[in-house]
Amino acid sequence: MNDEIRTLLENSKTIAVVGLSSDPFRPSYGVSRYMQSQGYRIIPVNPQEVEVLGEKAYAKLDEVPDQVDIVNIFRRPAAALDVVESAIAKGAKAVWMQEGVINQAAFDRAKQAGLVTVMDQCILKEHRRL
Repeated sequence: MNDEIRTLLENSKTIAVVGLSSDPFRPSYGVSRYMQSQGYRIIPVNPQEVEVLGEKAYAKLDEVPDQVDIVNIFRRPAAALDVVESAIAKGAKAVWMQEGVINQAAFDRAKQAGLVTVMDQCILKEHRRL
């Protein structure tokens, strides 16, 4: 899995962060700010936001006009399957469920669709580690 994650992070440029908050005290904000500082383009997906980290926010993943490499999920586990379906429809390369986002059905569906799939891990911690 380390090689798969390393390859994914090296070959990806755009991360859509579903559930990204403009609140600097939320984990989604800190993780996304770090990934942005490492050269990734962050696309916020949150119907409560207009702009986060200098990027226009979208209410739903389907509304993002650009190609997305990684869909990073900062939502309750129950919402993960719907996000995975949207990621598949969007043509994303990968789905990354952050720490605490554990949904086996969503994981299995993403894998079945051929996406690189990571569950219950922090993308920031993995980026730093690798």
